[in-house]
Amino acid sequence: MQKTPASPPVTDLALPRAGAVPHAEGVSADEFRAAMSRLAAGVVLVTAHDPDDGPRGEDVGMTATAFLSVSLDPPLVLVSLRNGSRMDDLLEEVPVWAVSVLAESQRHVAGRFAMKGRISDRLLFADVPYTRGEESGAPLIGGALATLECRTESRVVAGDHTLVIGRVLTVGLPSPDGGPLTYFRGRYRRLG
Repeated sequence: MQKTPASPPVTDLALPRAGAVPHAEGVSADEFRAAMSRLAAGVVLVTAHDPDDGPRGEDVGMTATAFLSVSLDPPLVLVSLRNGSRMDDLLEEVPVWAVSVLAESQRHVAGRFAMKGRISDRLLFADVPYTRGEESGAPLIGGALATLECRTESRVVAGDHTLVIGRVLTVGLPSPDGGPLTYFRGRYRRLG
């Protein structure tokens, strides 16, 4: 007669926290968020110029950690935008945009553009040094480790986000020697 292995004690089981509602696949949003917070990510500022907002238009900015290189030939990058966000709506209409890879000294810039519920980006750019990209017209943040101007190649809806793949049109290295700003476990961090 074969013995059935004993069940592990309840303390060894991974149980969802109280209030965590699992998705159909069994992983709750809280559990997924906690796991992904352990993946260190670089921090960028995605910017675009909205020519339709007022007589001279308005600059729009958004802090992102879901940004990566996709291809070297042709040079492609990807950024993930929350569906229905101002940046998602704008990049659906405006084909060119920019990315500034933030330096560790630019934590205040990242925090400023990560705020939810803001009315206008005009005040957010007021005391941030930047130049205007020649291809995109979007702000390129001064002191960034690198800047890129991009043209949207494709958009892919993926759950509650849209993945925007852009062809890199220009690259700049305003401050190539600084350390990167990173995001880990829900906080901005420095390497080392």
